[in-house]
Amino acid sequence: MNKWELFQKFLITENSQINIQDLLISSAVLIVLALILEFTYYKCAYSLSNKKLFAKNFILTAFTTMVIIAIVKTSLALSLGLVGALSIVRFRAAIKEPEELAYLFFTIAIGLGMGAGQVVVTVISSLILFSIVWVRFFITKGKNDFQNLFLTINTSPKNIEFDQVTELVKKHFSKSQLKRFDESEDSLEASFYIDTKKINSIQAFKKDIDLISKSVNVAFVDNNV
Repeated sequence: MNKWELFQKFLITENSQINIQDLLISSAVLIVLALILEFTYYKCAYSLSNKKLFAKNFILTAFTTMVIIAIVKTSLALSLGLVGALSIVRFRAAIKEPEELAYLFFTIAIGLGMGAGQVVVTVISSLILFSIVWVRFFITKGKNDFQNLFLTINTSPKNIEFDQVTELVKKHFSKSQLKRFDESEDSLEASFYIDTKKINSIQAFKKDIDLISKSVNVAFVDNNV
């Protein structure tokens, strides 16, 4: 038997059976860690996006990663096949902020650890990271007590210019992101994600808008509901 035949035999016979009991244990631990991560993200993150909606993907992402790793680790051929599949399928994730990317990597790391059978290491590492996140959250809680809002402005371009709107948003709110802007001859619509710590900022913003034009419709909606 030559080297090529030995290599072919290795690809065929390397595949081993997955232990169902270990898989069930890993799945149970993964679900607990993913739920803790979801709660931690919702309470501690300072993201401007809808945190509840984003956090719901953690369990699915972690579990899918675990299943993929658990399957492909038993066979070199499957591992090579996964590389080929990922080179064809191109994923697009709407990551708005670095914080979201960090939590997403944390979710994938949990799935990788469980899929590789490193349950103890994954649990210990996750608990350490959870502790760090929560300690930092309680230390900075009073300093970062912001309310996440969705600001919508609807008016006519004759009443106010878009540059004036953006200047007022930057003036009154510490954080802001433009999410939508539509302008035509008859209407101007702009939507922002904003963070504000004081209700007075909202009132001051509305007063400045009214000084320019009283025909501007302004709406604030809690973005975390």
